[in-house]
Amino acid sequence: MGYIKEPAGIDFVVDPTPLTVADRKKISEIITYYKATGKKMPLQKSATKTRLTDANKKKTLV
Repeated sequence: MGYIKEPAGIDFVVDPTPLTVADRKKISEIITYYKATGKKMPLQKSATKTRLTDANKKKTLV
């Protein structure tokens, strides 16, 4: 990782992304499940992250 020099008059500030109450609750559930079982919690896959197969690509092109 290299060093990034700040241009004159510009300050780089890195802030953490604030979590919503729902995000904090979900993270707590995952941690609790892991501590109880020692396994990763199975998460639901979202529909937007599906992979296009050749058959699906042909359907969308037609």
